[in-house]
Amino acid sequence: MHDVTGDGAFAQASYQVRFDWGRAGLRRLAPCDVVVVVDVLGEAEDAAREVVTGLVPPDVLMLRGGLRNAAAVARACLDEQARRGGRTSIGVVAVGGETRGEARDDAGEARFAVEDLLGAGAVIAALTDLGIDHSSPEAAVACEGFLGLRRALGHLLISSGSGRAIVAADPAALADVHDAARLDADDDPRPLRG
Repeated sequence: MHDVTGDGAFAQASYQVRFDWGRAGLRRLAPCDVVVVVDVLGEAEDAAREVVTGLVPPDVLMLRGGLRNAAAVARACLDEQARRGGRTSIGVVAVGGETRGEARDDAGEARFAVEDLLGAGAVIAALTDLGIDHSSPEAAVACEGFLGLRRALGHLLISSGSGRAIVAADPAALADVHDAARLDADDDPRPLRG
């Protein structure tokens, strides 16, 4: 395990699968052997990299996950666990509204983003399907939220604040938002290095 400062009762260190939001959340999840950054409607990797910059040691596997590649990310986590030869801690970090240049709140944190909660839940559900299921309550709630709403992913992404903002800025982007809701359409676990 790696020494990145946790945050007391909110650290989730006793769980294998953990979930939180943004850079502050990543600090609370530490230490982790694998970090999965979830940015479902973000186009560039810059926002995902910004979340992890300076917080993740070089020997930690970093992946960019979401709805489109949840199963691929889970398989990569399982492969990493096999490579390490022991239980591997996985921090799933939702980027939130900061990916689209939106203003952060007074504390510098990103706003809640429906799409990133669903994407994180999809990754956590895929991990559970592979037997990696010792999840924090935060991760369990994200997982169950996804499982309960997975039939409505397209509608939820289009109707979310982020989806509406993207389509309002560029009506042609409606197809991109629908595409982002396609569960496991991509088999690439999308390694990420800061």
